Amino acid sequence: MPEEKSFIMEAAKKAAEANKEAVRKNALPKVDFSGFILSIYSSGLVQLGKVGDPSSGEVKKDLTMAKYTIDMMAMLSEKTKGNLNEDEENLMRALLSEIRMAYVEAKG
Repeated sequence: MPEEKSFIMEAAKKAAEANKEAVRKNALPKVDFSGFILSIYSSGLVQLGKVGDPSSGEVKKDLTMAKYTIDMMAMLSEKTKGNLNEDEENLMRALLSEIRMAYVEAKG
């Protein structure tokens, strides 16, 4: 599990650096699968009450929407099977595992 968290953190760090660079250049960040799935994962963390809403800072749980987000990620994982590179596949698997565990924890 620590290896998965490390992989997730590394991918998130790369995405954040790309976003900072894009902002510095007054441009939009490059669109790629890793950034896309990290965005969906981040929304799930907000819905699980793990992090505050970026627009308001408010932390609240919406387990119905969190479940929908997890189901959407699972569908993407299934539909993209065989079409992702190794890093993207590992990231998808790690994020899906992580958010599922967070859901179980939040549901309590």
